[in-house]
Amino acid sequence: MVVSVPRIAYFGPSGTFTEMALAELESSGAFEGAVERIAAPSQGAALELVRSGDVAGAVVPIESSVEGSISATLDSLAIGPRLQIVAETELEVTFTILGHPGTILDDVRTLAAYPVAAAQVREWVSRELPRARPYVSASNAAAAEDVAAGKADAAVSTALAGARLGLAVLASGVADHDQAITRFVLVTRPCAAPPATGADRTSIVLELSNEPGALMRAFAEFATRGIDLTRIESRPTRTGMGTYRFYLDCVGHIDDAAVAEALKALHRTARIRFLGSWPATSATGTPPPSDDAAAEWLTRLRKGVAGL
Repeated sequence: MVVSVPRIAYFGPSGTFTEMALAELESSGAFEGAVERIAAPSQGAALELVRSGDVAGAVVPIESSVEGSISATLDSLAIGPRLQIVAETELEVTFTILGHPGTILDDVRTLAAYPVAAAQVREWVSRELPRARPYVSASNAAAAEDVAAGKADAAVSTALAGARLGLAVLASGVADHDQAITRFVLVTRPCAAPPATGADRTSIVLELSNEPGALMRAFAEFATRGIDLTRIESRPTRTGMGTYRFYLDCVGHIDDAAVAEALKALHRTARIRFLGSWPATSATGTPPPSDDAAAEWLTRLRKGVAGL
């Protein structure tokens, strides 16, 4: 019997933290078996492979505890045919400084780094490599490849990328902040949300009419139902000055009555894109209140039960 192995894209090349996140999802049982890993040059490219049907899913970074949301991922999720987040994982991120064998830190005059990584080691670089000029790379693993190609003396990268390319470790465990965490998500084409667990995250994108009170009314749909918003962010639509999309995360699942009611209410007045409901890796806030008692009361009221 031929068993189909799902193809899963990730923000590559091989050796990135995103590939490590994909490996973590594999080991945690996110897939039924082995997967074929497909490296993509950017978050957007990985997601386009999902839209085109070339892969079954994609793993991309979405949020850093140090630098905030990953704008390239958010923008790619907000435009084009809808995709859906079905799982997440979190990695503690520290970096490895790589160079050619025989290189020492004092030799480094050019330092390759992906911009998000460079921001997370800015203080360390200022202190330890004050004479190094920055060289912008397309990813953490690409920074190591740039060193291997002779484009830079050293790279802010990963030990995995260094081992793959035969580079030497000049410094390890590099980070300006303790417990720097990056959250990665598994994205597929639209499907039924994973079952609610009681510790879930729901994410949407809102485009509101440009009129007074529109944003306040949108927030009120959550507040009046006791729904905990854990992320509120705006990004330009790039269609004109002063036009924005709003990205909202809340505690809860689309199958929770309170969350479902809020989404229905928003749909009546705004353009809403559902990005998914899925189990959260770590607790983020207060779950929405249960609707069971109120639903039971309403059922009995409709049946004409006396004494209510």
